[in-house]
Amino acid sequence: MTQAIYLDYNATTPVAPEVAAAMQPYLHAAFGNPSSSHERGLAAREAVLAARRHVARLIAADADEIVFTGSATEADNLALLGVASALAASKRHLVVSAVEHPAVLAPARHLAAQGWALTVVPVDAGGRVSPDDVARALRPDTALVSIMHANNEVGSIQPIAEIARHTRAAGVLLHSDAAQSAGKIPVEVDTLGVDLLTLAGHKCYAAKGVGALYVRRGTPIRPLLFGADQEHGLRPGTENVAALAGFGVAAELARERLPQAQRQLRERRDQLHAALQAAIPGLVLNGHPEHRLPNTLHLSFPGVGGRALLQAAAGDVAASLGSACHSEHDAVSGVLAAMGADAARAAGAVRLSVGWMTTADEVARAAAALIAAWRQTSRPV
Repeated sequence: MTQAIYLDYNATTPVAPEVAAAMQPYLHAAFGNPSSSHERGLAAREAVLAARRHVARLIAADADEIVFTGSATEADNLALLGVASALAASKRHLVVSAVEHPAVLAPARHLAAQGWALTVVPVDAGGRVSPDDVARALRPDTALVSIMHANNEVGSIQPIAEIARHTRAAGVLLHSDAAQSAGKIPVEVDTLGVDLLTLAGHKCYAAKGVGALYVRRGTPIRPLLFGADQEHGLRPGTENVAALAGFGVAAELARERLPQAQRQLRERRDQLHAALQAAIPGLVLNGHPEHRLPNTLHLSFPGVGGRALLQAAAGDVAASLGSACHSEHDAVSGVLAAMGADAARAAGAVRLSVGWMTTADEVARAAAALIAAWRQTSRPV
């Protein structure tokens, strides 16, 4: 039986063969605790240090500014809640965008429930935040602005560097979730001007259950968990050495392949869009037409619900309605609602995302399957 063509790379990626190979020794022979002083422990410690260097190189940071976590969600929570804890005595205001991932929105709302002031900045029809809107939201008591680098649903890339100019002038810290952008477009912390930045291993061909938070040297932040002093005292607990070794290799691969990956991902994405657009009148692109991830194609199919379309194509195509974190619900995507999409457009929305392994032949077959599914399930509009 032929396996469905995978077009859900924004949800997760397969572990790259080089990553799997790098992980293997730390599951068996080199199983030591990185905090132990004997040979096996020292080998494990060196693996963690090497991973830290590789991840830092991917975002042009220093190794001692990388804090490893169990996921990007944990890193986002550490950024928001950790900074809030450090600055609560003098600052009690937070700014986020209307299209943030739940890993940012949920801790932001938690802080609001604890008495913090929360400003949610809107986005335009392309899903982008205006730097001027962020500037207007800043107050003397603003502790942190958190704006994602690229949206996980529609792929729109935010003007983080321009936002950073406003936050830096106001003496406000800036966090950006780059879980979707790292490995697909350049992500350099000084170019972006961020103080904190989130990464996810499983979005860039590493294993699930590993992430990182970049913390610019000198940024006020406190831990959320308490125990020993791993990860500069910000994330206690014995490190997942095998996953970190793989994350380091994935970061190196992403850095080395970035120019080629950008071109190839864009070619596959645009091939898919062109084929669908030629066959489906009224197909609508969601997200910014230019400032978006090279692998992400978020479309609204006319006259059909997105779930019904994907179910009809399920034997041939594996894709999502939107964020995999809440794709089982039929409610209108908060991202599309923030962009002003009407109910019909939101109902027919599907996210298609390609990856390193996606071939031109797979794109052609996936397009044919989606077109056939649309013809089978659509109704006149």
